[in-house]
Amino acid sequence: MNLLDSLNNKQKEAVENLDGPMLVLAGAGSGKTKVLTTKVAYLLDNRNISPENILAITFTNKAAKEMKERIYKLVGNRAFLIQISTFHSFGLKLLKENYKYLGYDSNFTILDSDDSLSVIKKVMKELDIDSNKYNYRAIRNVISNNKNEMVDPIEYHKFVHNDFDEVAEKVYLEYEKSLKRSNAIDFDDLLILPLKLFNENIDILKKYQEKYKYVFIDEYQDTNTPQYLLSKMICNKYKNITVVGDNDQAIFTWRGANYKNILNFEKDYKDSKVVILDENYRSTKNILKAANNVIRNNKIRKEKNLWTENEDGKLISYYKAFDEKDESNFVVKEIKKKISEGVNPNDICVLYRANAQSRTLEESFLSNNISYRIVGSYAFYNRKEIKDLISYLKLIHNEKDDVSLLRVINYPKRGIGNKTIENLNIIARSNNTSLFESISSGKELEFKKIIEELKKDKDKMSLTDFIDLVLIKSGIKKDLEEEKTLEADIRLENLEEFKSITKSFEENEGLTGLDDFLDELSLVSDVSDTKNDSLEEKITLMTMHAVKGLEFDYVFVVGFEEGIFPHNNSMDSSEDLEEERRLCYVAITRAKKQLYLINARSRLLFGKVSSNIPSRFINEIGMDMLDEIKKEGLFSLNKKIDKEKMMTDNDLSVGDLIVHEKYGSGVVINIEGVIATISFTKSGVKKLLKNHKAIKKVGTYEES
Repeated sequence: MNLLDSLNNKQKEAVENLDGPMLVLAGAGSGKTKVLTTKVAYLLDNRNISPENILAITFTNKAAKEMKERIYKLVGNRAFLIQISTFHSFGLKLLKENYKYLGYDSNFTILDSDDSLSVIKKVMKELDIDSNKYNYRAIRNVISNNKNEMVDPIEYHKFVHNDFDEVAEKVYLEYEKSLKRSNAIDFDDLLILPLKLFNENIDILKKYQEKYKYVFIDEYQDTNTPQYLLSKMICNKYKNITVVGDNDQAIFTWRGANYKNILNFEKDYKDSKVVILDENYRSTKNILKAANNVIRNNKIRKEKNLWTENEDGKLISYYKAFDEKDESNFVVKEIKKKISEGVNPNDICVLYRANAQSRTLEESFLSNNISYRIVGSYAFYNRKEIKDLISYLKLIHNEKDDVSLLRVINYPKRGIGNKTIENLNIIARSNNTSLFESISSGKELEFKKIIEELKKDKDKMSLTDFIDLVLIKSGIKKDLEEEKTLEADIRLENLEEFKSITKSFEENEGLTGLDDFLDELSLVSDVSDTKNDSLEEKITLMTMHAVKGLEFDYVFVVGFEEGIFPHNNSMDSSEDLEEERRLCYVAITRAKKQLYLINARSRLLFGKVSSNIPSRFINEIGMDMLDEIKKEGLFSLNKKIDKEKMMTDNDLSVGDLIVHEKYGSGVVINIEGVIATISFTKSGVKKLLKNHKAIKKVGTYEES
């Protein structure tokens, strides 16, 4: 079949334009992955180039795997010669091939966020910095943010203005030294060090520019500064770069993404071609109209209007709940109805703005015996026994890894106390060596011998068999077996489950060595669990951020209230508010057949009860687009009682509707003494004197 036969005209235009810079603005459900993968295949079939000259980058391991599978179906085995990966995987590849230019040994360790935190705690202790006064997580964030803005510890000195900055500067400097001594890098370094490599070694940069003549980047709106610079450096010679993305789905600025990269693409590449994919193949006309109505309120965007040949479909179902329990009960009731009609639970998703909102939902699901999965939980890899085992593996791989050594040197207990470890630290720092190299006697020497023996054994057997050997020789297995508790049995089961991961890597990825396995493991940042339960029929619960890239027939969005969505933290910034609106656009466009929006008049969240007005996004969608579902029975009674109570109280109370001379209409969401916290429709949340003459009570929220 001709590669272009299944494409619409705009998709064909994007695929056939092979040379020079191209921006593909791809709306939700418009087939962007199809365009990108087809273009790679079309390039191979219409240009006399090797697949090794192509670099295709995306943001998650899952997306990279899907891209590789799609390209394989189009071009066969040639797909395996293309560099298809995440930015971090690509950065690791560059470091593995050029580590000596950066002063590392080939067996360097990659620290995860917990490991980085451990190093920072250790450094602060060595520098005698009070962690109660200076929060180590805040310092870790400062270090990470500076790395991602390309600011090293020396340059950071220019930005030091107060005590906290001075402490962060000292820790940053020692943190980097500690990593170098341990032959270790953190996750940020996977992007920073390749840039350092290229800036300091022009010949190496030229080699990779020649190698990757054609560059493809998916989700370009999510690139941060190092990712943006890395892609720009690689394609600077030939400028054959195709980026695919949607500025209306840029929802990750809080973690460093800069959506302005996609808005500025045409400035960066003067001769660029732009193709807009606006035909949606996913949703009904009414769902798309709701999404378009919301997003057009954003000012900083490139204009496009999603459309579809699909049916009109139902209006948006809208339910005003009494409180968070009524909200959850409504969701459960509607889901039960769908399942009774034959809908597969896998086709239903419930979305919320903050993880804390899931608690009441989970309680309702459990009490109604409805199976569910929460996406975005990394619990398996964070379990103590799994982190202990991984630390053993990391230390066997790289004996200079101080973080891993400190975690397991006395696990299982060997009688190695804090005093011994403190002495090792002193020796290591004075000799500028690792802790492992500083061990020369005592019980710690017995531990050192175990690691050295395992190091010799690691290449003599399969990875799965080696895991068994580590569990035995380290004493972990014996220690848990002798404990004879249910908790110990569960931990042993989890360690057995870990072997299913190594087995899968060996069989599916063709990996045999510990080195390769640890590299892969360090990059698995989007794994929710080890077990694939996609075949099990369960309702999916997740945050709006986590749902990006997914789609479901039926989508419920809860907490559609001012202060929750849009989030309170976004009220004082027009840019933050626009990001919340983009998040709303993403949530709406996940639905294929039917969308439910739910808000509550009163909500217990974070230990406080508040009354919230409906989200401004409800009005932006348009009341003509909503099919409001009326309440029943008990709720009507509650409404009557609350109304009588409110009308007998002339003072301001939570739930009162007011008009302010300056800020306009709003609702009282909290009262503390003489101070009223009021959420205004247009001005956000304000704290004001409740008896101020500018405030006029006009009713209660129950009447509205």
